[in-house]
Amino acid sequence: MTDLPKLFLIRHGETAWSLSGQHTGRTDIPLTPHGEDMARELAPLLAPVAFADILTSPLIRARRTCALATGDAPAQIEPDLAEWDYGEYEGLLTAEIRQTRPGWLIFRDGCPGGENLADVVARADRLLARLRRAHGPIALFAHGHFGAILGARWLGLPGEAARHMALDPASISILGPKPREADVPMLLHWNIVPPARMAYQNPD
Repeated sequence: MTDLPKLFLIRHGETAWSLSGQHTGRTDIPLTPHGEDMARELAPLLAPVAFADILTSPLIRARRTCALATGDAPAQIEPDLAEWDYGEYEGLLTAEIRQTRPGWLIFRDGCPGGENLADVVARADRLLARLRRAHGPIALFAHGHFGAILGARWLGLPGEAARHMALDPASISILGPKPREADVPMLLHWNIVPPARMAYQNPD
């Protein structure tokens, strides 16, 4: 069996909506100035890694994080890395959604007018099927909810398990093979942030 590559999953830095907790799917919102600083803080953590490929979501918050964190290294746009399409829930807080839909959970219920869980899982599976055949390490600049789905599906877990896998803005997670069992997928590291930013931040 082919050895698995090592994937560096990087969530974009802070935006005005990640700060407020609003669901930010396909709205192409930029990083805040602090979000740009957060992205720059990742550069020394990523610099020692000789990436075979760098892939980024087409959304500006991920592309800008990629540029700042890698020193403008060449990167490919990967449409499958885009955030969940929230449809009618775009820009809303979870509390606002639950006013009309009590108990709503995105990882179970999806979004009217946007993607449901099966849609996002299929997108993640399609991407991972290609990446498992690649030679790493590979950097993936993506988003909170989609990144959580990637982590769950890398392990072969159902998409619902992603609700337990929050990602802070400008965090690094490493998906890879189990040491000495290179065909067994593991979460080698999850949600790494500089020590000054260890406090939890909203994953939306």
